[in-house]
Amino acid sequence: MAENKTTKAEAAPKKVTQSAKKAEPAVKKAAQTIKKPQTIAVTSPTGGSTVGLRIGAVALWLLALICEAFAVMALLEYFFPPFGMSPMAFLIGMIVLDLAFTILAAQLWKKANHIKPMSEKRGKLLFYLWNELGVIMACICFLPLIVLLLKNDKLDKKTKAIATVCAMIALLISGTVSADWNPITAEQKEEAEAQITTNVYWTQFGHKYHLKWSADGDEESCCTYLRGKEPYEGTVTQAIEAGRTSICAYCAAHYAAEMGLELEDLNVEDRDTAEQPGLNIKPGTQNDTQSNTEDE
Repeated sequence: MAENKTTKAEAAPKKVTQSAKKAEPAVKKAAQTIKKPQTIAVTSPTGGSTVGLRIGAVALWLLALICEAFAVMALLEYFFPPFGMSPMAFLIGMIVLDLAFTILAAQLWKKANHIKPMSEKRGKLLFYLWNELGVIMACICFLPLIVLLLKNDKLDKKTKAIATVCAMIALLISGTVSADWNPITAEQKEEAEAQITTNVYWTQFGHKYHLKWSADGDEESCCTYLRGKEPYEGTVTQAIEAGRTSICAYCAAHYAAEMGLELEDLNVEDRDTAEQPGLNIKPGTQNDTQSNTEDE
């Protein structure tokens, strides 16, 4: 009898071990199904000098101006298209290159502005011109060409019409893409870095960063805009350098007090977004206070 009891006692741990091994695949599978935010490749803020980005932007704008100059000279018959190209093909080619260079230049310039924003102390006009230099350069790189196309009587009507439409569309695209729709000041970035010490979240095509996210989309711990999504995660510095320059209005209204943030010093997303139906912004928040002040 004693031997049977010993045998059973020895067998018991073996059964437990076998059951644990059988459960391992299920545990691994469950762990894989848990959603996690995507982490960006850069693990630390870029910081440092923005001279290289700005030099690159200026160089690309110069190339865009050269393309415009060639197109203008062709229109004025100071230059004839090489390789036997037709005037239409040459003009459209210069417009396309002009568009590509202006867009690339503007992206470099905006990236530099997000890394090292201008101080608001230098004046609102200068701040606006500095941040919207991409739009200004887009106008310089296309408007003279459009005016000359409209005034040129030597081109045949088909070539003139197609080239003019292409130049106008290129100007519209370049201006829209080059604009910095929500610029941030140096003071706002410094305050964000000082106040927000936890990681933030943002989506691939968004322009703002969010304070809260959870895999199950829990209303108490997840921004309404991030429910059902798998966002990127990183520091607030990384979010700003990635072009997410403002806090989501929903997050500002719901989580700022919890995190002890002073919103008046930060760059908060436009309040119009926060007033969309279904967001249920709490009364008495920073957004309501600012809205009442503006109405007065």
